[in-house]
Amino acid sequence: MAAHHLLLSVAIVAVALLASPAAGVYPWQICGSSTYTAKSQYEKNMYRVAATLPKNASQSPDLFATGQAGAVPEQVWAIALCRGDANASTCFACLRQAFLYLPDACPYSRSATVFYDSCLAQYSNIRSRPTDDTAYNPTRPVVYTNNATVDPARFQRVVLDLINATVNYAVHNSTRLYASGEADLDKEFPKVYAWAQCTPDLTPERCRDCLVQNMGYLTTLLAGSIGARLLGVRCSYRYETVPFFGGPVMVRLAAGTSAGSGAPAPAPAVLTPVTAAGEGRKYSVPVLVTIVVLPTISAINLAICFLLWRRRRTLAQASKPYPGYSTEDEEIDSVDSMLIDISILRVATGDFAEINKLGEGGFGSVYKGTLPNGEEIAVKRLSKSSTQGVEELKNELALVAKLKHKNLVRLVGVCLEQQERLLVYEFIPNRSLDKIIFDTEKREQLDWGKRYKIINGIARGLQYLHEDSQLKVVHRDLKASNVLLDTNMNPKISDFGLARLFKRDQTHGVTNRIVGTYGYMAPEYLMRGNYSVKSDAFSFGVMVLEIVTGRKNNDGYNSQQSEDLLTTVCILLSI
Repeated sequence: MAAHHLLLSVAIVAVALLASPAAGVYPWQICGSSTYTAKSQYEKNMYRVAATLPKNASQSPDLFATGQAGAVPEQVWAIALCRGDANASTCFACLRQAFLYLPDACPYSRSATVFYDSCLAQYSNIRSRPTDDTAYNPTRPVVYTNNATVDPARFQRVVLDLINATVNYAVHNSTRLYASGEADLDKEFPKVYAWAQCTPDLTPERCRDCLVQNMGYLTTLLAGSIGARLLGVRCSYRYETVPFFGGPVMVRLAAGTSAGSGAPAPAPAVLTPVTAAGEGRKYSVPVLVTIVVLPTISAINLAICFLLWRRRRTLAQASKPYPGYSTEDEEIDSVDSMLIDISILRVATGDFAEINKLGEGGFGSVYKGTLPNGEEIAVKRLSKSSTQGVEELKNELALVAKLKHKNLVRLVGVCLEQQERLLVYEFIPNRSLDKIIFDTEKREQLDWGKRYKIINGIARGLQYLHEDSQLKVVHRDLKASNVLLDTNMNPKISDFGLARLFKRDQTHGVTNRIVGTYGYMAPEYLMRGNYSVKSDAFSFGVMVLEIVTGRKNNDGYNSQQSEDLLTTVCILLSI
């Protein structure tokens, strides 16, 4: 089987099965013992309720929703909750992944619960009412193995007081029954962060009862550990010595706080609510610095030498066009030879006349033009608000200029004059794929033979990027609007603004800045920032489904439809 056919097959299967998350700390699941049979009415009801809750919860002010489907004895009840500091899009993405993950994590279990960092999801044949006894609150304790090294006894008392304060705030001061806390006692003692939350449909009294009941685990959880969490469906809490939540700190234990017993108290000894100046505070991932006295002058000198060496190494790498990629054997061609005078492009596009505009987006606008030699071009005019620097842009262009394939859009030139940043590409007359497949009239032009030809061409282009080119490239923003169609309906992959260059032996990359288009991003990239050639394969699989069905895989958040394309496919596969 040809490599591009294999890529096509793998991508379709991967999207249809919605790929299990990569192994790691998350997710944690709890599986019930009662089971259902494959393709039963219970399974169908389970998928139906799971299809609606991510959207309902993410649109709720409390980031919480419950749902049900079917009738007894095949009735399914479900709960969806996001952590109080999550935003709507993060909430939707987390819950969708959670409900997709559960059937594989707990095969044929009538009751299944999964905990991610930002959300939890549960479906069950047993209804959990807010008025029920909190005993039906499946929990999952998690303890970190590292122990507190600075005064463990005092550390435990601080943790107990901080959790007390955070629980009290969540119960008495928050309509969402959520609170975050911080203990910042002195410079020689590590900061401690805590979080507590209940499902918003509980009364404050029941929320407190649930949390207090679960605080009985604290004695076991603590034991000097620098972090632990008790995850429950109805209530949860967590503490760590590094920030793990976003948004403002709601309560703070400052110096002078009494660190007494672990019994829940009405209020902490010293409780400082964060003022307006703390609103919107975001935490980056810090390095906890322990005060260390270097024993000898020689050790200090060694550290200084190391820092100087590392600085020289960083400066040397920064001068390379692609950090982490060796160009010793193969120099990247300079983009200077592709420079086009701005006067030529102004004439070609009628001074960027509105009548010549082909489209626009967050990057800027695209104009049709004609060069003096008669060649038709598409000029992408990057907006002046773009944060991309000229040198970074040159490096990106040098990458694109190195890629030559019939299923990739050809870069003609570039203009970097008069504070303009203009990318000049070959003109593709039929514009982008999304303009055709999502138009009820235009998509009639595409019979099954043409659709297969488009799918096959995109697969060939991806194979070139991933395996056959001089460079190994991950596109990271593969979608229907970034695939252009020429006069013969041959597809050409375009827009490499988010592309990343890999070493030949590199398998994946990790980023804290998640960029791309929602609905096309692979779960592991969206949730954890992990990207690879598999990320492009996932995006490709989404496009295959779109090409076949003529339906856009919308994000489900702004859509009026109850479920997106991937969820629909998942439901159909279960029937």
